[in-house]
Order: sequence, then C-alpha cells, then structure tokens
Amino acid sequence: MGWGEAAVLGVVQGLTEFLPISSSAHLRISAELFGWEDPGAAFTAVTQLGTETAVLVYFAKDIARILKAWFRSLRDKQMRADPDARLGWLVLVGTLPIGVLGLLLQHPIESAFRSLWLIGATLIGFGLVLGYADKVARNAKPLEKLTLRDGILCGFAQALALVPGVSRSGGTISAALLLGYKREAAARFSFLLAIPAVLASGLFELKDIASGEAPVEWGPTILATVIAGLVGFAVIAWFLRYISKGSFRPFVVYRILLGLGVFALLAAGVIEAKP
Repeated sequence: MGWGEAAVLGVVQGLTEFLPISSSAHLRISAELFGWEDPGAAFTAVTQLGTETAVLVYFAKDIARILKAWFRSLRDKQMRADPDARLGWLVLVGTLPIGVLGLLLQHPIESAFRSLWLIGATLIGFGLVLGYADKVARNAKPLEKLTLRDGILCGFAQALALVPGVSRSGGTISAALLLGYKREAAARFSFLLAIPAVLASGLFELKDIASGEAPVEWGPTILATVIAGLVGFAVIAWFLRYISKGSFRPFVVYRILLGLGVFALLAAGVIEAKP
C-alpha cells in the first residue's frame, strides 16, 4: 500500500465511520474502483482505532463521568440506579453480541462477507430499514430512558455491521429509532456502544498483525489511522448538529444509489465482486 492510497483510505474511513452509510463498504468499494488491493479487515480494524480516538476525545467529559459512576456502582449498589452508571453497564451488555459473533464469524468476515454483491445488497436493504425507522420514529425518549432490553437489542443491531454495507451506526440508530428514542440519543448511544467493540477489534487485529497472520504496511496504515481520526472528529461534530433538526432521508437515498451503482458496475464488468 502506498502513502497516497493510505491517505485516501484514511479520509474515506473518517468521513464514513460515523455516518449510517458503512465505512467498511466504502473502503472496499474505493479500493476496487481505484484498482487497489482490498485493504482487508485488519487494515479497517486498525484505522477504526483512529476514529474511535476521535470519539474518546469528543465525548471525553461524558465518558469520564460515565466511567466514574460505573466504578462507583461496583462498590455501591444504590449507584446502579444512577443514569450514567446504568449507561456504562448497558454499553458493556450491548457489546456482548458483536464480541461473540465477531469471534464465531471471523473467517467469513475476512472473506465471503467482503463480496461486492453482498455489500451492494446490504447497502440497499439496510438503507430501506433506516428509512422506515426514521419515518415511523416517535423521536421521544432521551438516552436516560434506555432500558436493559433496549440496550441488548441495539447491541444485536450493532452486530449486524460485521457484514460490510450494514453500518455500525446505521444498525444501532435504526434499532434505537424503532424503539422510540430521539435521533440524537440514538446517535450518541451508537457512538458510545462502538467504543469497546472497535477498540477490542483493533487490538485483536494488532495481535494478528504482530504475529504475521494479517500483515499490513505500518507506515501507510499509521498515516491512514491519523487522518481517519482527524476527519472523524469533524464528522462527529457535524453529524450531531445535523440530526438535531434533519432527518436520515439523505443517507437513505445515498445508500440506495450507491448500492445500485455497485450492482451496475459489477454487471458491466468494471469492477469485480471478489472474494
């Protein structure tokens, strides 16, 4: 991987990680369009460490408050009713589905799931899901009202993003909207819920990279990770402002058009579906 390629993929990762349009799909599509090798699941997981760093920085005060309350709840049972402590527990519980399924499906995640036919289908299919969720959303409940059941359901929705094209934020946000939560609450929980999953995935891939099982070129990968973090920080700020007033309709239209475009390019033989 060259430095220019890494820079482009870093920008793509940063632009798409937090929007409900699937960063892994965009990395896969971008590489195919430019005639580059598939960057692979390992590269994607490592660059996501950059975007998650953006989350940690942007939500630093919220995360510190949640962690403080959560640690206090370990000693004081009464603290478990505290909204911040509950949110900490719900993030952990909601992370379990993607953790378990990620381990069980590791091989197809790195191979069959990266087929562009599948990615085109998931872009369109889950775009329609997001559109339906946004249309029927009551946009009523704040994040403080999140229940254990709802946290687990959002966790399973996040786990669907193991298939490129679904979108981690798109899956979680769709589930939260269908459960009656406000758009901004849904987005915030999707960002917080992703932290343990993405950090664990990135560290897991780093282990494989260090052992030589999933080799990457360190210089370009680090460049892409830094760029992804910087761009991702700006996207978080913009996205939270946008959804406080706007709908998800533009993202739904974009997903459908992109999916159809992928199908058209595949049918014309311009790009290959691999693997």
